[in-house]
Amino acid sequence: MTPASNGNSGRAAINRANSEHSTGPRTTAGKQRSSLNALRHGLTGHVVVLPTEDQTAYQRHLLRFVDQFQPKGALEEQLVQSLGDTTWRLNRVPATEATFLTLAAEDHLDSIHTNEPRAAGALALAQAFHQQCHALANISIYEQRLARLFDRTLKQLHEIQAERRQHERSQMIDAAEILQMHEDRDIPYDPAQDGFVFSTSEIHTFIQRRDRLDEAYCGPEDHLAAAS
Repeated sequence: MTPASNGNSGRAAINRANSEHSTGPRTTAGKQRSSLNALRHGLTGHVVVLPTEDQTAYQRHLLRFVDQFQPKGALEEQLVQSLGDTTWRLNRVPATEATFLTLAAEDHLDSIHTNEPRAAGALALAQAFHQQCHALANISIYEQRLARLFDRTLKQLHEIQAERRQHERSQMIDAAEILQMHEDRDIPYDPAQDGFVFSTSEIHTFIQRRDRLDEAYCGPEDHLAAAS
């Protein structure tokens, strides 16, 4: 055996020995705390769905936002994605706080001597609040940041969608005028030739709705004048 191979086998033996003495969590409580650390980092981390969470539930959650806002274009889709991700993380905060306090309170139960289980639980929870006030304050800060991010994103999405819809309406009005001109002259018309993205059917629907709204908003005098 060469000196190099002796060195490799020696390092392998050392690595095996180190793995056997790993300091990772072995007890149930230790594993719970490790899981809690993942949740804690998940409040501000880049991973939206944690290993302890349901990917399918997240997709359903996100789909509700897509259905409500009906985004068009990359920017609107990105903003809706951000809203879904932010609320998913916001919804995680209460569960994270409850889990954190539960584990902290369990650490204090052995130091409380009473025959009343409810009193023992209340005292342990009070001690947990007192001992972990700094961590709880951090959780609250994370929650406030997420809430502000949600408000800013929602405001931006509303502004962009309002601008886009106003532009679409302006384009639709122009398309309706041109289509009606062609139909009055019995000339075939393709909206795409003028750069419109609407189909002829969509423009007809708009014209019918517009005419019905005009009729609905006309006063009785206007109806009588039109009839005569």
